[in-house]
Amino acid sequence: MPEQQPNNPLHGITLKAILEHLVEVYGWEELGERIKINSFNHDPSINSSLTFLRKTPWAREKVERLYVKSLKK
Repeated sequence: MPEQQPNNPLHGITLKAILEHLVEVYGWEELGERIKINSFNHDPSINSSLTFLRKTPWAREKVERLYVKSLKK
């Protein structure tokens, strides 16, 4: 059985859910200003962004940090 992580705000949340939340809170334009990646700034979509984020650890880390920050508002 996987170990529980009660203090990890990302535990049990998919990357897709994180991205959908950020798009809802910030919109693509502001998201692209906060995190400078092409999949947010040029013809943005959830699927293209997920593909990029799954292959690019530094970008995924920025998205996850912004997600955690958005929860504290």
